Amino acid sequence: MSNTMASPRRAALRDQVAGSEPREPFLIALGERVRALRARRGMTRKALALATEVSERHLANLEYGVGNASILVLLQVTQALQCSFAELLGDPKTQSPEWLMLCDMLENCDEAMLRRIRIAAGELIGAGAGADEDTHGRSSRIALIGLRGAGKSTLGRMLAEDLDFPFVELSREIEKLAGFSTAEILGLYGQNAYRRYERRALEEAIRVSPEAVIATAGGMVSDLMSFNLLLQRCTTVWLRAAPEDHMRRVMAQGDMRPMAASAEA
Repeated sequence: MSNTMASPRRAALRDQVAGSEPREPFLIALGERVRALRARRGMTRKALALATEVSERHLANLEYGVGNASILVLLQVTQALQCSFAELLGDPKTQSPEWLMLCDMLENCDEAMLRRIRIAAGELIGAGAGADEDTHGRSSRIALIGLRGAGKSTLGRMLAEDLDFPFVELSREIEKLAGFSTAEILGLYGQNAYRRYERRALEEAIRVSPEAVIATAGGMVSDLMSFNLLLQRCTTVWLRAAPEDHMRRVMAQGDMRPMAASAEA
């Protein structure tokens, strides 16, 4: 079939599939990536349909940004096109060939090897062990982690006094950076913004205090980047208490966030 005949048919199919409904920009971009990846693999839509066991019409909807493909259909497409979900969904990092090669190299590494690679990469880009760290790769900073009510602030001040180290209460440093109380940050901007302020406060505390006792916020362990930085640059101590003690101490402080709206607290 000549291109002059095929092009009008493709246009007619596109118009038939797309209809007159406005299309979601994300779905349009997703469809364009599917077409580009399919072309890169030298596959026709019919070949992709056979490989995925998804109808050509359904794939046409996907490629023209019409409808909303299920996660299972997208999984079948990634397997047939030999790409990752991140690449299909448009993660900016997947636009770098070097990043994709690194991902391929790391895919089958175990945890021990990944840790060695992370440490080596950190040293290469300047995020590794600093001059203030000892021969075991940890500094004389001590970071206390644990749930609210574990005693991080109380014990942290006592430990800092005993060691003659500065005491850093990270929640106070976060409030200084933001210019709001913790409750206001969470209420106005949400958890993600709080975590960004938390990371900046931790980075600053590490930068200015080669020796310190740092009382962290209770949820820091839920932020992978902040927690990894903490483990890498501090001697970390996990404080634990009985659940009843945690609850009693938090209630005595009068700070009920975010438990006030949680029946499971």
